[in-house]
Amino acid sequence: MRLRLILLVISLIAVMSASIGGALYYRSLKQTAVKEAEQRSIDRVETIQRNLSFFLSENIRPARAMAGIEAFKMALDRQTERRMQAANAMLDHFRTALGVEVCYLIDRSGNTIASSNRDDPDSFVGENFHFRPYVRLALAGRAATYLAVGATSGRRGVYSSHPVPVKDQTDPGGIVVIKASIERIENQFHLERSERMLVASPRGIVFISSREEWRYGALSRLSEADADYITASKQFASGPWQPIGLAFNADNRAVDGNGNRYLYHRRELENFPGWHVVYLQDLDAISKQMSQPLIHITKEIIFALCFLVGVGVAFLYGKANIEIRRREEAESALRASEERYRSIYHNAPAMLHSVNTEGRLVRVSDHWLHMLGYEREAVIGLKLSDFLSRKSARHMEETVMPQFLKTGSCHDVPYRYVRKNQDVVDTLLSAVAERDAAGRIIRSLAVSVDVTDRRRAEEDLKEAKEALSRYSRELERQVRVRTKEIASILKYTPDVVYIKDAQGRYLTVNRRFEELFGGGVEDIRGKTADQFMKPVLARQFQESDARVLSEKREVRVENQIPHPDGLHTYLSVKFPIWDDGGRITGVGGISTDITAVKKAQEQLRRLSGSIMADQEQERRAIARELHDELGQMLTALRMEAVWIRNRLKDSDPGVATRASDLCGLIDKTIGDVRSIAIRLRPGILDDLGLVDALEWYTDDFEKRTGITCIFEHRNVASVDAAVATTAYRIVQEALTNVARHADARNVDVVLKADDGRLDLTVTDDGCGFDFDAISEGDGLGLAGMRERAALVGGRAAVRSMPGEGVQVLFELTLSREL
Repeated sequence: MRLRLILLVISLIAVMSASIGGALYYRSLKQTAVKEAEQRSIDRVETIQRNLSFFLSENIRPARAMAGIEAFKMALDRQTERRMQAANAMLDHFRTALGVEVCYLIDRSGNTIASSNRDDPDSFVGENFHFRPYVRLALAGRAATYLAVGATSGRRGVYSSHPVPVKDQTDPGGIVVIKASIERIENQFHLERSERMLVASPRGIVFISSREEWRYGALSRLSEADADYITASKQFASGPWQPIGLAFNADNRAVDGNGNRYLYHRRELENFPGWHVVYLQDLDAISKQMSQPLIHITKEIIFALCFLVGVGVAFLYGKANIEIRRREEAESALRASEERYRSIYHNAPAMLHSVNTEGRLVRVSDHWLHMLGYEREAVIGLKLSDFLSRKSARHMEETVMPQFLKTGSCHDVPYRYVRKNQDVVDTLLSAVAERDAAGRIIRSLAVSVDVTDRRRAEEDLKEAKEALSRYSRELERQVRVRTKEIASILKYTPDVVYIKDAQGRYLTVNRRFEELFGGGVEDIRGKTADQFMKPVLARQFQESDARVLSEKREVRVENQIPHPDGLHTYLSVKFPIWDDGGRITGVGGISTDITAVKKAQEQLRRLSGSIMADQEQERRAIARELHDELGQMLTALRMEAVWIRNRLKDSDPGVATRASDLCGLIDKTIGDVRSIAIRLRPGILDDLGLVDALEWYTDDFEKRTGITCIFEHRNVASVDAAVATTAYRIVQEALTNVARHADARNVDVVLKADDGRLDLTVTDDGCGFDFDAISEGDGLGLAGMRERAALVGGRAAVRSMPGEGVQVLFELTLSREL
């Protein structure tokens, strides 16, 4: 009877506990579901904010690109039929390429002079938009973005404007504008039925919304001043802007006019100050998502609970006995585990120790004693800093130990131990704290990894890199010195300057012209070249002047002009002279005596050839040293690390893992050294020749960049070292440019020898470039290829047009090279 009562009481307690537990579980589940929904809402609103900011700002860069197009500048300068046709064609192209609603051009008065919708009923041409903020900002020299309803079209859009600069003027000549449809942007967002989204202006007008009835509504009732401001701005049509009925609470909850409750979050839009996106999620939908699976689970839980209560009471006493036996077994296993821990601690081949809160040693492993050469009795109770170098001891006491007592751990602390025989051991120490029942730190458990050999290898590698860097700087210094010397020679060369009218009559000449051809300026003015020059020289001058007048651009020619000491070579730069009406009224010319420069160029070519030969020789030597010396040293170091890893993988997995990480670091260093050696001078070029070297390099280029690279060769036997080096470096520079600038998918490298000629071409299908627009700094690689080709008696050329890829050619007439 007493046993039945006890079992009944236990059963009732179990049922009550299960009921209370179920209620608490439901409450906890509900709180968790709401928190998860809040977090999902935050993630969702941030995603929508980023996407909206991107879509609304995606035309800023295209607008900046349009502002630099010459057709728009010319149309703003003077509105001729031809210029307006070119501007309209360019606007049509940008509207189609960007997929926007309209692109248009506005002059500095705010009038639209060209538009891609010029033929539509709601054409912008002739409309004045100076009242729009984006127009006023762009005319003031600042790019702008703006959200508004079109004053002409009545459709919502995002406007991106940019000033169009005019040469020799500080103020813009006009602006370009891109209008993108808001409807297209709204279609990009696919919301669930329980989700709502809206975008509101700084004064609370809903401009973008997933619910059509909310558009052009107000988040709250507008003041009279705000309503007047919005009406005057014409930004959101003509109103009225009635409240949409949403009430926002302080706990991120909102209620609409129908009583629907929402969880909401809002975020500011980038590039649109004061504009914000509001994301709302239906709270009733969240509750349904939580309650439906809970009801399904609860039925099974109730049945299982009733069954378990009956079975549990029957076996209550038996379970108690089983638990007692398991506890005894667990205590026995714990004692055995402690014994194994002590064995591993003392026999592991790693430096293990423990210190108390005063930094004194309370336990050390046998390997620790072996590494430092001490007996256990001689070290226990002493401070760990007594076995460190002075610098490491000070670092431990002032920095590491105070931080360890605060955080309870430290990782990879560099220490230098001093052995009993005064040798130094470099280590990395990591430690964790042991705590008492109250959570106070009582001692540490630390492991020290010997990194002496690795640190020496790192120092050797650092010295090698520094030596290579010093050598490279010295080579650069020598080149700069030679360049300055040549520049000084050219700086003070006297020039011949003159101006002619369109009929070839001289209007003015300088003193050097008078000295060269005789007579004063009054004697020469009004005459043509054939009246005082030799016929051959006069004909050369007149032919180059005619080219300037016909081509309407500058022309560079070389003339041979007699001097008392023989013929001198002059480089003449002739250019058209324009009047205010855009007509050519004459020709100007500057002729520079480049006889000395020609000689200096020949000397520079020889010097450059010598420097390049020395560079190749030094690269070959450095590559050999890196491969043979440093490579062998790193390989030996890796073998030692592998031995340590294999030796410790069973006894001390932690140290074995560190050894494996060391192997990975050494492998990466070996790969870096090998890559440096190959880039300095590929051995295959010296050992197997040009064809095999190019085959290897193109395959390696394809693997590194993912760009398809096909190498073809025909009738190429062997070439001498100088030609092979030149061809290899030209291919190397050309493929480097492809990887950096071309945005290409395919490259073809063709090497062939026919009829005593060696031809090399590198052709890509990339974006190409305009030679006239390339800067001097950007063309240094092309100049280097031409210089290398000239040094071996060949010619290098580059052909390219925007959008048509690039072709690099190297041609060489062979004598006995093949």
